[in-house]
Amino acid sequence: MSLSSEVAAFARVVVAQADPQSPVRAKALLFAGGKLGTFGVSVGLELIPEVVLRPSVIERFIVLDGAALGPATRRTLRSNLRALSRAVLENQPPAPMPLSRERSKAPYSPAQIEAYFSLADAQPTPGRARRLGALICLGAGAGLMGADLRGVKGGDVVERSGGVLVCVGGQRPRAVPVLARYHERLLRAAECAGTGYVIGGYSAQRRNVTSALVASVAGGMDLAAIDTSRLRATWLTSCAQGIGLKAFMDAAGIVCTQRLGDLVAALDPLEEAVAVVRLGAAS
Repeated sequence: MSLSSEVAAFARVVVAQADPQSPVRAKALLFAGGKLGTFGVSVGLELIPEVVLRPSVIERFIVLDGAALGPATRRTLRSNLRALSRAVLENQPPAPMPLSRERSKAPYSPAQIEAYFSLADAQPTPGRARRLGALICLGAGAGLMGADLRGVKGGDVVERSGGVLVCVGGQRPRAVPVLARYHERLLRAAECAGTGYVIGGYSAQRRNVTSALVASVAGGMDLAAIDTSRLRATWLTSCAQGIGLKAFMDAAGIVCTQRLGDLVAALDPLEEAVAVVRLGAAS
């Protein structure tokens, strides 16, 4: 990149003020400062740090001149220019408060799932035992929670394509293969429920069905209350293990799943029988 003497001098001054700790860092900041300085001259700005390194100017540069650059280069340039601005300018506005990212709940271990099934079997009435067992099956065996979980009726649990599926309605209708270890118990619960809701209640719109069922559990003082988010995490972990997701990500060198959604959107859907084998066989 050929710079005018004025732009080159500006870049050297601001980088010196930033005091980079390595030659590599200094080179990166010089490149960014030169790019921004060239942009400043092109739009008639005075080449002084207080003007050119303002956040609004940096954003304008990224939007206009950065449009011709690749996404990774744009992100790196903006990051380096923001670092220069913070290092050089005084009276910077306070940085945005970082917001914590919601983490996935920890999955239950097989032993914990068995403990909850034992608790379900020990309930004082057959109906409560059946509903609590079904809650565990639909959560840890099919990953359902919220409205999807509340809305399952007995007829929505079907045997087909070589496995057991839950036909989910609502906003995201789909057929979910149930993990093999939960088949028998879920089928019994669905048969007993018939045309009613598998985990109880009279309407899928009621929001307290799951919590009321968990709150009504008798015994199990040594067990924490069942958490549907953890049940779903248990299903997700089982499926990921079954399809070799970690091996795939390790082989591809992927540590962030941000782009996987874009890749998956371009894939052809699997036939139901194939999905049952891959997602329903895990235990």
